[in-house]
Amino acid sequence: MMRGRSDGVQKKRLITSVCIVAIFLGFLYVYYGSIFGSKINGTSALEYGSKSLRRLGSSYLGGDEDTDGKQEESSTRFGLENGEDDMTPKSFPVCDDRHSELIPCLDRNLIYQMRLKLDLSLMEHYERHCPLPERRYNCLIPPPRGYKVPIKWPESRDQVWKANIPHTHLAHEKSDQNWMVVKGEKIVFPGGGTHFHYGADKYIASIANMLKFPKNKINNEGKLRTVLDVGCGVASFGAYLLSSDVITMSLAPNDVHQNQIQFALERGIPAYLGVLGTKRLPYPSRSFELAHCSRCRIDWLQRDGILLLELDRLLRPGGYFAYSSPEAYAQDEEDLRIWREMSALVGRMCWTIAEKRNQTVIWQKPLTNDCYMEREPGTLPPLCQSGDDPDKVWDVSMEACITPYSDHDHRVKGSGLAPWPSRLTAPPPRLADFGYSKEMFEKDTEVWQQRVGSYWNLLSPKISSNTLRNVMDMKTNMGSFAAALKDKDVWVMNVVPEDGPNTLKLIYDRGLIGTVHDWCQAFSTYPRTYDLLHAWTVFSDIEKRDCSPEDLLIEMDRMLRPTGFIIIRDNLSVINFIKKYLVPLHWEAVATSDSSSDSDQDGDDIVFVIQKKMWLTSESLRDSE
Repeated sequence: MMRGRSDGVQKKRLITSVCIVAIFLGFLYVYYGSIFGSKINGTSALEYGSKSLRRLGSSYLGGDEDTDGKQEESSTRFGLENGEDDMTPKSFPVCDDRHSELIPCLDRNLIYQMRLKLDLSLMEHYERHCPLPERRYNCLIPPPRGYKVPIKWPESRDQVWKANIPHTHLAHEKSDQNWMVVKGEKIVFPGGGTHFHYGADKYIASIANMLKFPKNKINNEGKLRTVLDVGCGVASFGAYLLSSDVITMSLAPNDVHQNQIQFALERGIPAYLGVLGTKRLPYPSRSFELAHCSRCRIDWLQRDGILLLELDRLLRPGGYFAYSSPEAYAQDEEDLRIWREMSALVGRMCWTIAEKRNQTVIWQKPLTNDCYMEREPGTLPPLCQSGDDPDKVWDVSMEACITPYSDHDHRVKGSGLAPWPSRLTAPPPRLADFGYSKEMFEKDTEVWQQRVGSYWNLLSPKISSNTLRNVMDMKTNMGSFAAALKDKDVWVMNVVPEDGPNTLKLIYDRGLIGTVHDWCQAFSTYPRTYDLLHAWTVFSDIEKRDCSPEDLLIEMDRMLRPTGFIIIRDNLSVINFIKKYLVPLHWEAVATSDSSSDSDQDGDDIVFVIQKKMWLTSESLRDSE
């Protein structure tokens, strides 16, 4: 009897214990589940892919999870009338603070995660490798702790807020070269570089003197306008060329000197993330009058001189390559060997020495094909095949061959370009490549002059003369949007869509700069680097390609500085679609206008001006107080 009562008590105790454990586990599930959910909708959210983003649940899209398919269909259609689509997003998640400098297609973490087999000796790890849609970071990039509205141009050339780019290792590493100096809350740029410790201005004047340009002015009376600076550091060379009406594409990878291009753009200097690796640089042939390398640590002899041949493709007839490096002057055995081999290579490429002085040599490219034709048969590097298109650059591999001139360029012995600033409005010689007439060019210039005037009227209540500096035209044609901004103190990154007419050579022939890009992917720039984005029918175009407009909105937000502006010029359905996303993106409408206000022939276009609000995560806000 006593044994039976003991068994019953033990069973009751066991049942009670199980119930207590179950209740406790349930409490843990509810408690930690709620914390996890709040993190998804809060400042530490980090989600991959458009589909993942839409699966955040009813708190994000205002709908049930089992309607995911309907949400995806409705969110990518522009043609819905107001009220038809009630799946309006309430908020976007915010990426973790450690992703405040994310560049999606130049993300080394992505390379490691995808286990890409890349040849490091060829710099493939610094080339573009974009995430698949399901691996994209579809969250808003937060500013760093203590972020401030950037210092305005021209003061920004010489100083930036340290909080905006909180990296001081370059200041310590290059302390003997005057790249940059930390002074309190600011980082100051004295104008030095690896080869020009005492100032880029003096170095630039010495190059002009070596080339015997009138009055030692580097612009050579307007004949030298566009420059490519490879391995540019923080772009002080390009910064000091601007006062001579010379515009530089300052180029560097996201390498051990991380953030150098970010510093350049924060300063208001034209710059682009790129590398001389295995792919052609995203610029057409005959784009630059001068290429420059100051101790850029590039092995120019590798792979049969393929990198020098890429510079050759990009230089105009009679263009220059200024090379400042120990090989040009040092007397040790290894430097002498490199100099001998490099001299032999450029000789076979028909380059000649324009001048060699102290630590710098300047080579010049020939004006015609005569030297190429006089080479011995079998001479290397060979001429490129006649079927090769030297202007096709998007995701195209470099070739170790010389790009000869067309019969027309050979006959005229040069580029045939007017000096700057006349070349901005003179019809470019390569117009004929597209079947464009002089009248079409002049009409395009006139139309965009009117459009930009109307844009500035809409922006005028919000901006002053120095509000804007870094501008991007996301879909340029002949560069007339940028040309209309000539009298503004801005520079424009002209972007030609890779699937449209390859008119980028017209941009460079007008003395402007730009690149080719596919807006189904992220752009090669740091977050918060542009003050104004201009999107002319960009959303209509990507809809035809079945790309995600939400992804593009998030990418535009990534590129845009807080308090920066977006001008959308597109049809009404696109404008209505974008309006739904203003609140979750922390954007606000500034003005709306139809195209009749600028006497435009595209009567269906609507102009929608947006401003990005300044917002900070709670952690960033605490640090800024």
